[in-house]
Amino acid sequence: MFNQLLLNTEVQDFIRNFEGEVSKLAFAGSPFEKVTVQELMQQIESRKKAVKKLPTWFETLNILFPPKLNLEQTSSEITAKYKASLISGNTIADITGGFGVDSFFFSEKFQTVHHFETNERLSKIAQHNFGALGKENIACFSEDGLKAVLNNKYSTIYADPSRRHESKGKVFFLKDCQPNIPENISELLNHCDQFLLKTSPMLDITVGLSELQGVSEIHIVAVDNEVKELLWLLKKEADANPKIKTVNFTKFGTEKFNFEWNESATAKYSLPQKYLFEPNTAILKSGAFDLVSEKLKLNKLHKNTHLFTYETLVDFPGRSFFIEKTVPYSKSEMRAALSFKKANVATRNFPESVETLRKKWKIADGGDVYLFFVTNLEDKKEIIVCSKV
Repeated sequence: MFNQLLLNTEVQDFIRNFEGEVSKLAFAGSPFEKVTVQELMQQIESRKKAVKKLPTWFETLNILFPPKLNLEQTSSEITAKYKASLISGNTIADITGGFGVDSFFFSEKFQTVHHFETNERLSKIAQHNFGALGKENIACFSEDGLKAVLNNKYSTIYADPSRRHESKGKVFFLKDCQPNIPENISELLNHCDQFLLKTSPMLDITVGLSELQGVSEIHIVAVDNEVKELLWLLKKEADANPKIKTVNFTKFGTEKFNFEWNESATAKYSLPQKYLFEPNTAILKSGAFDLVSEKLKLNKLHKNTHLFTYETLVDFPGRSFFIEKTVPYSKSEMRAALSFKKANVATRNFPESVETLRKKWKIADGGDVYLFFVTNLEDKKEIIVCSKV
């Protein structure tokens, strides 16, 4: 259970209005007789971490926050909203409920949400917060969700297995996560119309497909060009060829690129033309480089150089650059052509690292110039000097 006195008005005001270094509070002690300094520090630190990740929770009065680790493991609002957009129905079971962010957004698409969480304290915190957030269609249960759902039937069952195994530490295979979904998926699919699974962005898609059955769709979700999670939609009667949907949420809009897992394509190649296109990280994770070339009618620079080029500007799911010039990678050519001391440096299919290149050519980070050190179609090393479109 949590300390109910944390909800007293003066305590909540103290938490919300605290400024300065939280570490200093440890030496100052708690100003409240029955609220410990450790309890105050947890609330203040976790609340500050929620400001961008969970603005709804941050802005709502009388919210209780869990330890930082629980907060780090929870979905952000933007990814939770996306999850909820994929499914709807009468009932959903969140069998790894945690802090309850996913359940909160599921409650806007389902009539009834069952939030299962084995950690009783975390379950109580989530239950309290759902009340503070005005959610009345979420029921919280402090029990093993994997076992509990086998006594019922749901429109959807959702799971976000822990990637930390009690004996193995941090793990990357689904079978090593807790709960073990591959071992139980057949039975789970007997108790729902569809199963939604969230996994680490580090999970290899081929490995995931080999461990799971009934995969209908795989969603690769990135935020500000960082892949945050993989979502697997499973159905008992799924096609053998799942749909792959990539999405990247940016401050400028949403970038999408979709295809089928076994869809084949033939890429076209050329030397750098007028524009350079860099795919976002969701596409990089998908590995669909030939499909990008074929579907968007762009040329690749090299089989293993995952950049694209064309004579005209296109609407591209990633960054677009105007090519100022290309420079052969040699001392004489470099010294004559690269007069600037500051640039944004990236490598693609190149034998030296960004750090090595910066030291070697004394290039500071930043500015408006973008340098791509690449291997081109002719297997020659070169630098593509660009400005951002």
